[in-house]
Amino acid sequence: MPETITYDALLSRIQAHDGAAHDVFDPATGALIGRAPVEDESALERAVERAHAAQPRWAALSDDARRAYLHDAADAVERWAEPLAELLSREQGKPLEGLNARFEVGGCVAWLRATADTPLPHEVVVDDESTFAEMHYRPIGVVGAITPWNWPMMIAIWQIAPALRMGNTVVAKPAQSTDLSGLAIAAILNIVLPEGVLITVTGSGRTIGQALAAHPSVGKIMFTGSTEVGKQIIEASAGNVTRLTLELGGNDAGIVLPDVDPAAIAEGLFWGAFINTGQTCAALKRLYVHDDVYDDVVSHLAAFAAAVPMGVGLDTGNLLGPLQNRKQYETVARLVSAARDSGARIVLGGEPDPAAAGHFYPTTIIADIDPHNPLVVEEQFGPALPVIRYSDIDGVVALANESEFGLGASVWSRDRAAAQEVAGRLQAGTVWINSHGGLHPMVPFGGAKHSGYGREFGIEGLKAVSEPQVVVG
Repeated sequence: MPETITYDALLSRIQAHDGAAHDVFDPATGALIGRAPVEDESALERAVERAHAAQPRWAALSDDARRAYLHDAADAVERWAEPLAELLSREQGKPLEGLNARFEVGGCVAWLRATADTPLPHEVVVDDESTFAEMHYRPIGVVGAITPWNWPMMIAIWQIAPALRMGNTVVAKPAQSTDLSGLAIAAILNIVLPEGVLITVTGSGRTIGQALAAHPSVGKIMFTGSTEVGKQIIEASAGNVTRLTLELGGNDAGIVLPDVDPAAIAEGLFWGAFINTGQTCAALKRLYVHDDVYDDVVSHLAAFAAAVPMGVGLDTGNLLGPLQNRKQYETVARLVSAARDSGARIVLGGEPDPAAAGHFYPTTIIADIDPHNPLVVEEQFGPALPVIRYSDIDGVVALANESEFGLGASVWSRDRAAAQEVAGRLQAGTVWINSHGGLHPMVPFGGAKHSGYGREFGIEGLKAVSEPQVVVG
């Protein structure tokens, strides 16, 4: 009998039936969309036991067999793409169109296939008349995947796919505010995966996430989220010497050099900052513009921003949505208010409608702001961009590097060599030139300083979920 592929059918796969549960509301409308289970540490213990028991059989499969499973999983996600995107839009808030819900589900498919197709041969490290040595990459065992609420499906795939490819099993813990999205993507993968290879546990991050990080049978933790929680995971995992990949907070700087065409870069600057309504770790969060082009850059950026529609994600044409939760809304509102009170110029936005349903904060551009204003030095994680004027390149590089974060950065210039010279001085895991935030499944990604450690994607991402073993002789 063919499977029924509808939004209601997807929801029926993941709705809480027995036990404790919490209501899930649409952040755009406030409407109830479903109920998600709230599990406890006993559920986590059972999940880890099942994953631990399943791991030897999964690891015993050939690499080709595991790659085939990932391709089958990608096929399943493609079949269920529209219901997945609708659920994602309803729960996370991002619109269906543009670089949003359908884009995220498509990214899940692309990353599954790319992870399956990335070669990782044994490496011959010495081959001479006296020694032959090879580097092999073995499974670690059980991997804990702890994911955030901003890209809850795609980041889950970033963690799950390489872990499975390398012979590990996975216990996944979604962010509680997007439990349904995490459960849904796992449920579709589990249509094709063997029993026990991927298990999702939902509940409080302080309970389930901490217990997962501290569990002695979990050999690796992959976490994407705040630096504060990342530090807690480091502490919880230390006693077991658990391997870690941490993609933590970001406060990405962009530096615009004086030779740019302001009209030509406005669109790239906007989407670098406002993709997913600014709720992206590697979004452009503070923009430094040379005095020679400052006014024109601000003007063109604000004009472009004013034309991008914001609204309910399921309504046609919207490209920006609400903040996912009230706490994040209040963070953005606080920082914009502080900027206004300090005398900064609100070029666009900054005045949310108090009568509006949902967590909508208007697209906001703030100019003539002090480089040490809280909106500049804190991570706003929302649709508000401070634009800071500068005149000296050494001074602006120093300002960009003052932050404790170092996830990404960008340099904007018509002169590629000049941009590369500035890029080489920035303390960030990735520096883009004339764009910001674009990711590729074969390009390693990760942060410097308090933005975490370890790399994801491509060959480096596969190695990160493996135990290297040297075979000599």
